[in-house]
Amino acid sequence: MALAPGLFFTTNYYKVTYKPIRDLAMFSRHLIQQRDAALQARFNPPKNLTCNLACLALYFWALLSIGLQPTHAQDHSATIELAVAGSPMNQNIKTTRKPPRSPASAAEDPNQPQQATSTGSPQIKNSHARMLDALNGIRRRSPNEHGWIGDGRARKLRSVAATIDPSTPLIKQRQIYYGLGMTELMLGNESAAIAALTRCHLLDNQAESSIPTSAKAQLTFELAVAYLRYGETQNCCQRNNPDSCIVPIQGEGIHVKPEGSTEAIKYFLKALDSTDSRSPIHLKARWLLNIAYMTIGEYPANVPEQYLIKPGTWESGGQVPRFRNIAKQVGVDTFSNCGGAIADDFNNDGYLDLAVSNYHPEGQLQLLINNQDGGFQNTTTQADLSGIYGGLNLVQADYNNDGYTDILVLRGGWLFAFGNQPNSLLRNNGNGTFTDVTFDAGLGDAFYPTQTAAWADFDNDGDLDLYIGNETTSMAKRKVEAPCQLFRNNADGTFTDIAQHAGVTNNRFTKAVVWGDYDADRLPDIYVSNFNEANRLYHNNGDGTFTDVAPQLNVTGPNISFPAWFWDFDNDGHLDLYASGFNSNATIVAADYLGVYDNTRQISRLYQGDGQTFRDVAQEFDLTRSHSPMGANFGDLDNDGYLDFYLGTGDVYFSEIAPNAMYLNRNGQRFEEVTMAGGFGHLQKGHAIVFADFDNDGDQDVFEQMGGALLGDKFYDALFMNPGFGNHWISVQLIGVQSNRSGIGARIRVVLQDQGTTRSIYKHVDSGGSFGANPLRQTIGLGQTDRIDRLEVFWPTTNRTQVFEDLPVDQTIQIIEGADMFTSIPLRIFQLGQPRKP
Repeated sequence: MALAPGLFFTTNYYKVTYKPIRDLAMFSRHLIQQRDAALQARFNPPKNLTCNLACLALYFWALLSIGLQPTHAQDHSATIELAVAGSPMNQNIKTTRKPPRSPASAAEDPNQPQQATSTGSPQIKNSHARMLDALNGIRRRSPNEHGWIGDGRARKLRSVAATIDPSTPLIKQRQIYYGLGMTELMLGNESAAIAALTRCHLLDNQAESSIPTSAKAQLTFELAVAYLRYGETQNCCQRNNPDSCIVPIQGEGIHVKPEGSTEAIKYFLKALDSTDSRSPIHLKARWLLNIAYMTIGEYPANVPEQYLIKPGTWESGGQVPRFRNIAKQVGVDTFSNCGGAIADDFNNDGYLDLAVSNYHPEGQLQLLINNQDGGFQNTTTQADLSGIYGGLNLVQADYNNDGYTDILVLRGGWLFAFGNQPNSLLRNNGNGTFTDVTFDAGLGDAFYPTQTAAWADFDNDGDLDLYIGNETTSMAKRKVEAPCQLFRNNADGTFTDIAQHAGVTNNRFTKAVVWGDYDADRLPDIYVSNFNEANRLYHNNGDGTFTDVAPQLNVTGPNISFPAWFWDFDNDGHLDLYASGFNSNATIVAADYLGVYDNTRQISRLYQGDGQTFRDVAQEFDLTRSHSPMGANFGDLDNDGYLDFYLGTGDVYFSEIAPNAMYLNRNGQRFEEVTMAGGFGHLQKGHAIVFADFDNDGDQDVFEQMGGALLGDKFYDALFMNPGFGNHWISVQLIGVQSNRSGIGARIRVVLQDQGTTRSIYKHVDSGGSFGANPLRQTIGLGQTDRIDRLEVFWPTTNRTQVFEDLPVDQTIQIIEGADMFTSIPLRIFQLGQPRKP
């Protein structure tokens, strides 16, 4: 994989020869060998991780290494002023993407090392207080040590830039300004980034003979991206509305302040005119050029013909009613970096609430309680959750069988060594409050970077066990050993890690773990999605051990894999498996939209199961488009009884944008993309996704946690309200007695008449996909039938099936394990965003 061609070093600067660097791995090793030993542990992506994220990390580190001298840097303004001719931007403008410093940290000197431990003081006996101490320590260390949001590099680079004078060689000036501009952009300081990159651009004109054309094109492209981001901040962030950043951009999504996009267009055109039509820079620039024209209402009319992406590209193959983003209306439009989300009933009032996390070390976990009147109330403080920071993902379960849904917060994903952070098990106390019991429960003995975990009763003893997928990496001069963990529930509020004995440590860079009993032997199995290594399917042997059968069953792909899930997409009663392919470079996605074939793209796998084996049917089911899914989940949008899915897309850097994608299941025979028609084509980085019926009208709305990994990539969460399709439904809440209280792992079968034919609909009780947690209460679409012939619930723990006959539709019911009758739950139906009149 080639390094971006704008990176050069002089012979007296780290003793790296001044020439274009083409081999990333070779260069990174060379640079690492010569870097100050004290800095080696800061942030080293793995050598064998050939994804864009790893490239970006090494790219930025190499780029910014000039600012990593072991000097005491002066803390400059976040909007450094540079005298740049021709720039229309006010260099002192502040952006809304940069968070205010919290009162607790305002007095701390970020240049001084912080005496804090990520483990929490062992002298603090209270588990909750110990966790708060640990998270506070991580927060204090982040400015200097966090690879994506820390500003330590920026402070050093500003100090270096302040030393530039007329005697400084032009090449060295270019290095400094380029590194500074890219770093400021990462932090969300678009004006400072534009100033530095424009200065660099002017230097290119003064040093034409020594700067290759490819390097100039790279810089021009980055300057265009910086302007595009500036326009986005001025419009989509500061003037956010339901149409913001949803392609095709129209209506209120058109920018009121066009300056950023107008300048971006100018530089994208320059980059296009100076590059080959199949080069990565050209493809990305063409893609973003069309987006930029859209934002100012000039697409397609004013796009140069040779660079125009035809309007038909933005049309969906299938038609559905438009889902409107009402997050702001109902009070769930949290503005944050990437994070997790759960929809479930946390106060047992029957109405679905939201828990939302933010991976930022100062990102407060949010608890949003459904007010039963079209909106949500933030009860974070009342719930004793203040100080529970961070968390890239969330999963829920009633781990102690007390009837209240608990929360697991997962931390450290993608952060390598800095990601050795504690997860949080938040016990629901049943009185509106939560207590962090991580250390008391035995989940805090070892910290590893992770973002994925799943609950299941793997030994059928009636309580839920926990599998956590951690990120093992190979690093220069040191490794992050992060074996996956299987915590057996001891039924006394504690857990024991038995992963080594069970044979499920994986020891790979794990991005998704999901449980599913694919062979219906009553023993849940584990699918593990690995990034840049083969995936695993651990078959449950029933004796406390597992065997990886992925190679025999041909479910090891895709090679670069991210979210995954078990489901029964064709309603044949057998679990199928979806494993997403992650195309980490926007060039691949752009090439796909432009009809240019790229043989490096990762196609997702749709493994159709028959109860024993799997067959990849992705191409047969029209799932061949390139995506870069991070958050992902499934549900039944149109209540036809067939499961649909939504992909939250993106990657770390700002140019890596593509519409999030919605696929509708057409009778279990094919999938049809309905992204544009349904209004789901959000361009912001999509993370945790939830399908849930928040207003009890029977159709599932879609919540999406938005925001990227970089400090400057925050955005508002989205809630797409389902307009309804006129089909019937039933919602089923299971209560385990001998089985786990959550009913996780139980199988539901609904038998009904559909146009004179008997058909079955199957649901397996869990929280859905690996990144985003659906409610454990299962909403099941029934199509046009007005009566259910039979509803069956199979409980694997007891090997018993409950059967209920002749049920009415359009209701929420509760089924207690072993009971002869179900109970109807009376819930008020309301419309989201429309409170009752007083």
